[in-house]
Amino acid sequence: MTQIRTDWTRDEIAALFDLPFTELLFRAAEVHRAHHKPDEVQLCTLLSIKTGGCPEDCGYCSQSVKADSGVEASKLMDVREVLQSAARAKDAGSQRFCMGAAWRNPKERDMPAIVEIVKGVRAMGLETCMTLGMLSPKQADMLAEAGLDYYNHNIDSSPEYYERVITTRTMQDRLDTLDNVRSAGINVCSGGIVGMGETREDRVGFIHTLSTLPQHPESVPVNALVPVKGTVLGDMLADTPLAKIDDIEFVRTVAAARITMPLSMVRLSAGRESMSEATQALCFMAGANSIFTGDKLLTAPNSGDDADAALFARLGLKPLVGEEPMRACKQAEAAE
Repeated sequence: MTQIRTDWTRDEIAALFDLPFTELLFRAAEVHRAHHKPDEVQLCTLLSIKTGGCPEDCGYCSQSVKADSGVEASKLMDVREVLQSAARAKDAGSQRFCMGAAWRNPKERDMPAIVEIVKGVRAMGLETCMTLGMLSPKQADMLAEAGLDYYNHNIDSSPEYYERVITTRTMQDRLDTLDNVRSAGINVCSGGIVGMGETREDRVGFIHTLSTLPQHPESVPVNALVPVKGTVLGDMLADTPLAKIDDIEFVRTVAAARITMPLSMVRLSAGRESMSEATQALCFMAGANSIFTGDKLLTAPNSGDDADAALFARLGLKPLVGEEPMRACKQAEAAE
């Protein structure tokens, strides 16, 4: 079994990125097979339970009030509607149901409904994941008591590039929320976005930040930026298309995440709908073992269940089943 390390250096991670592509994929595949079944991929569904009107200025996000993207603000969905969506996701084969709200942080008045949603989705036998913005220790404890399995809070990029994308909260704010989530006993889901105009050095810094946390995130989403007109980054990339990350570099990022965080579920997330089947296949070879299903993510398009089923059939992949949300315990044991 691969040693679980939290002392990776930037130079070591940069050396992984610099490997010949086939050698990097070979090493990533070795690590992947040592800890995961190579032919199984976790299916997750993402639902926006409160869309738009977010006061943050994240340059990639169509839900920011700073963006001229045409996304209208909505109120928190009714609990019954969310549970109906979760039931449909389970019927379609999803194992984890992820719910996102466009907030800087949840208000106290929202917490009772959020708690009810978590309990209801979990009662269906689905893993539960939420992303609601920053959390206080008290809110994290409330979600843990409700039975929340995972909390998503992405670090987005490297510490150096972060401030070029977001100014309304700091990287440390994000790390503090991850600490609150971990202290409450909830599994951590944290990744980022590539293709925002950052350099390879920034991608190294992004992987380094996650892989040197005291405990690796149990889930690591790797997103390719979906440029949205009216957002800062969407408009920037429309003018400078060469800033967009190429497919090989994206696969390298997935492979580096797999090698440095062996036990984590590495999720091929936003941007997958524009990737060729060959690129997605390389990502699975590089250690990605989780995807979002369905036709839509929060506001961005997604590949769709039929396309995914056809791709899985061509690649000989099958949905992951029976995985219990106990990866935090497994990681803690592996680190001892």
